[in-house]
Amino acid sequence: MMGKFLDPATTDDKNEETKEESEERSQDSKPEFSEDEVTLIARMFRLVGERWSLIAGRIPGRTAEEIEKYWTSRHTSSTSTSTSSER
Repeated sequence: MMGKFLDPATTDDKNEETKEESEERSQDSKPEFSEDEVTLIARMFRLVGERWSLIAGRIPGRTAEEIEKYWTSRHTSSTSTSTSSER
């Protein structure tokens, strides 16, 4: 019976480690978007530009930060490459 009192504490410690690890992974990894979300982001970007909160308002469950991170990770490197090659 005493073992039951110790198990939850051990489980909580493991959960804390798992939460921290998943947060680190989520910060390092690029957020995954569905094909529909990607299409909508591209269309909205053409219409409103870098108004990430406005775009996020059209995609349930997404934040402006997630959308901006996705967009810049996909489009910034290609823009800077083409700019340097034009010089």
